[in-house]
Amino acid sequence: MPTAQTMELSDSITHKNGRQRKSAGVNLQMASAGDDDRGQTPSSDREMDTEEEELLRGSDSEDNRRPRIQPGIHSEVGNVSLLLFLYVLQGIPLGLAGSIPLILQSKNVSYKDQAFFSFVFWPFSLKLLWAPLVDALYLSKFGRRKSWLVPTQYLLGLFMLYLSLTIDSILESEEGHGPDILTLTAVFFMLSFLAATQDIAVDGWALTMLSRENVGYASTCNSVGQTAGYFLGNVLFLALESADFCNKYLRTEPKDSGIVTLSDFLFFWGVVFLISTTLVAVFKRENERGQGKKRVQVETQGVMETYRLLVSIIKMPTVFTFCGLLLTAKIGFSAADAVTGLKLVEAGVPKEQLALLAVPMVPLQILLPLIISKYTAGPRPLDVFYKAFPFRLLIGLGYAPLVWWTPSVKEEGGFPAYYYAIVLLSYALHQVALYSMYVACMAFHAKVSDPLIGGTYMTLLNTVTNLGGNWPSTVALWMVDPLTSKECQGAVDRSCNSLEEAGLCVKEGGICVTSVDGYYVESVVCVLIGLAWWLWLGNKIRRLQERSPAAWRCRNN
Repeated sequence: MPTAQTMELSDSITHKNGRQRKSAGVNLQMASAGDDDRGQTPSSDREMDTEEEELLRGSDSEDNRRPRIQPGIHSEVGNVSLLLFLYVLQGIPLGLAGSIPLILQSKNVSYKDQAFFSFVFWPFSLKLLWAPLVDALYLSKFGRRKSWLVPTQYLLGLFMLYLSLTIDSILESEEGHGPDILTLTAVFFMLSFLAATQDIAVDGWALTMLSRENVGYASTCNSVGQTAGYFLGNVLFLALESADFCNKYLRTEPKDSGIVTLSDFLFFWGVVFLISTTLVAVFKRENERGQGKKRVQVETQGVMETYRLLVSIIKMPTVFTFCGLLLTAKIGFSAADAVTGLKLVEAGVPKEQLALLAVPMVPLQILLPLIISKYTAGPRPLDVFYKAFPFRLLIGLGYAPLVWWTPSVKEEGGFPAYYYAIVLLSYALHQVALYSMYVACMAFHAKVSDPLIGGTYMTLLNTVTNLGGNWPSTVALWMVDPLTSKECQGAVDRSCNSLEEAGLCVKEGGICVTSVDGYYVESVVCVLIGLAWWLWLGNKIRRLQERSPAAWRCRNN
C-alpha cells in the first residue's frame, strides 16, 4: 500500500500512462492512478494540424532532394532518449511530494495538516487552466517549447537547492510545535506546479521533436519516464533514507541514519536539473519552421478561442450532467484511498515497506488496462464502471479492519511476512477495481468526445475526473481529526482535544487514549454515501450512454 497519494490513479503515478492521464492516472498516489489528468495540451486543433502539415511538407521536400531512407527509431535514438530523460526529471518532484505525507505521519502531524499538504497534488489536475498560455506564448528565436521548458526546469532546480538547505529546519519539530506545514506546502506546491508546466511543454515538444513515423514513442517515453522518475523520488528515496532498511539490506554495520538524507537527495537532483537544463538550452534546437510574428499573433488569438470553447463544452446539458457525476462519484472511496496508508504508518508499518509494495504491482498495472479494455471497447463502457463500483466500495471498507488488526500483528522485529502478503493482496484487489472504473471512464471519454475538438474535449473530461478524486481526498483527510475523540487517562480535569492539551495531559502523568477513531467513522460514512450514489445516480451515468452522438457535439463547431 504505497502512499496515501498512490491509492488513486490521480495526479500522483499509476496513472502516468502516457496519453491516458494524458490519455490515462496509487496518489495507495493515489495516484495517483491519481486519477490526475496529464492530458494533451489543449491547443487549437486547427493550429496543431497546420503545424504538422508544415512539418510534413518540409520533410517531403527534403526527401525529394535526397535518397529515401526506410524510417525507423534508430535515426532518432537521441530524441527519444532526451524525451525519456525529461519525463524522468518530471517524475522526481512528484515522487518526492508523494513521500512527504509518510514522513509527516512519522512525525505525528495532525490530519488537518495532511489535508492542507494534499493541495500539493492539485496542479496536475488544474493545468488545463494555463495550458493554452504555455502552448501559445513563446519567444520564436529561442523556441516554442524551450521558452517554457528551460526557465521551468531552472526554477525546479533552484527550488530543490533551496529546499536542500532548509528542509531539515522545516521538518524539525520544535517544542510544542510540529513541522512548518505552510512553508512545506507552499514550496512543494510550486514544485508540482512547475512540473505540470514542464509536462505541458514536453508534451508539445514531443509532437515536433519526433518524426511522423516515430511520434507514437512519445507516449511510451511519457509512461516509462514519469514512472521511473516517481520511483526514484518516492520508493528509492524512502528506502535509502530509512536506517532500518539500509541496516537490514545494504550495510554490514548498523548506523542511526540512512544512506541518504532528504536534503542530500534534493541537492543532488537540483544540480542535475540545472546542468541538464543548461545543456538542453545550449545544444538542443527545436525542429520548428515558419515561426514569425504573424504566427505568434494567430496563436494568441487561439488562447481565447480555447477558453471560449471550454466554456461552451461545459454548458452542454449532457456534458454538464456527466461532469457533475464525475465530481461526486469518488466520495465513497475517499477515506480508503487518502487515509489508509497514513493510518498504517501510524500503526507502526515502516513507510519504506509500504512504498516498496508498489514494485510488485507494476506488472499488474501494465496488464490490467490491456485486459479490461477488451470489455470497454463496445458501445457501453460505463457498464464496467457501474459493475466495479460496489466492489471497490467493499474493498475500501475492508481496509478499516486491516488497519484495526495491524497493531496486534506487530512483533519485536517488525511485521511478519504473511501480514505484508495480506496487505499486498488487498492492494492488488483494489487495483483491479480501480483500473476497471478508470479504463471504462477513459473509454467513454474517447467515445463521446467531439472529433473536431478531440484534444480539448478529452482534456476537459480528464481534468474533471481527476478533480473528482482530489477534492474528496482532501476533505477526507481534513475530517479525520474532528471525528476523532480522545480522553486523558491518569490526569484529573485534562483533555486531549488539541496538541497543547495533550501535552499538559502527558506532563501531569496522564496518557491520551483514542476512544473513537475518526478514520473508522469516516470509512463507514463514505461507503454509505458511495452506496447511495451507486443506487441513485449509478443508473443515471449508465443512461448517458444511450444519448445520441449529436448530444455530445459542440454546436460552436
